[in-house]
Amino acid sequence: MLKALVSQPLHGLGVSNRISQITDGTFDVKPGSLFPALHRMEEAGWLKAEWGESENNRRAKFYSLTKAGRRQLETETEDWQRISMAIGSALRAT
Repeated sequence: MLKALVSQPLHGLGVSNRISQITDGTFDVKPGSLFPALHRMEEAGWLKAEWGESENNRRAKFYSLTKAGRRQLETETEDWQRISMAIGSALRAT
């Protein structure tokens, strides 16, 4: 979810759409999962939120990464790369 906010601030639906886009539709994050996760990341200091106007002229909360959020994304990316390499090695092992 942090990766979805690297390029620009997005409101909740925008985050969901961006996740679907960057995963080629593999992940479809529903509001019941999305908003609690966004709030947890905001509380952790990884995101900041500001009220703004959506493309539909509706009031929406826009989320953007903080410095701590960018560091967390780097950490999670490194961890995931290490884990996926280990899984790949295990699957190739005979």
